Amino acid sequence: MLEGELFRPEGEGPFPAIVLMHGCGGWQLAVRQGLRAHADYLREQGFVVLNLDSFGPRHYGGGKLCSNNPALYEALNYRTHDAFDAMRYLAGQDFVAADNIFLMGQSNGGAVAIRAAKRSAAQRYGQGEPAFRGVVAYYPWCGELGRSRVELGAPLLILAGGRDNWVPARECLGVRGEGAPLEVKVYPNAVHSFDLDLPPQSFAGKRIGGDPVATADSRTRMLRFLVGNLTPAQQLAYAARHGREVASN
Repeated sequence: MLEGELFRPEGEGPFPAIVLMHGCGGWQLAVRQGLRAHADYLREQGFVVLNLDSFGPRHYGGGKLCSNNPALYEALNYRTHDAFDAMRYLAGQDFVAADNIFLMGQSNGGAVAIRAAKRSAAQRYGQGEPAFRGVVAYYPWCGELGRSRVELGAPLLILAGGRDNWVPARECLGVRGEGAPLEVKVYPNAVHSFDLDLPPQSFAGKRIGGDPVATADSRTRMLRFLVGNLTPAQQLAYAARHGREVASN
């Protein structure tokens, strides 16, 4: 059974929606607070947000899997199912625009996001759902992309840290997206978990820590990506709510 937190904008909608997926630590305090900060920002911008907990119900919380690469790779499979299950849940809500559902993930959740963006994902992991309208991956393991090209069923935005020695940003560069756009933004001085309110520290020799400047810029880029990939009807609704025109991607 899926567990999560639902954030809903004021008004009747229907609104676009986005699923948020945590990294290997699950809903640890800093992670949950960071995801809630993203959720509050997106809700204020007119998005329904489902902050999804994949590990708590499976008793994998507290960072139990962070040093277990085989378990993390296995998690990509069931967590991609989780992502499409969450899409199906949101699509069933009358305040959600069912054809405007997005996905965002951090770290392991970012690798899940990449997998969910692939052309084969909806058929492999869904139950008749369409592809996500767009996908955002924060500091993901980009080995999931492949070495030179990736067949995408949804537009994909990757936000990576240039000093991340856990999942190096260089693995995200030089891969060509086919079927849908692939964009990679690297923040040169950012490390892993740059969007969390964490002081600089080390976990198993890996640098982690928050970067407020990169966080703010990444949210702006994420919002621009999401709004640019809305359906035309939802772009008009967004423009009417916010009093400005929208440039399509």
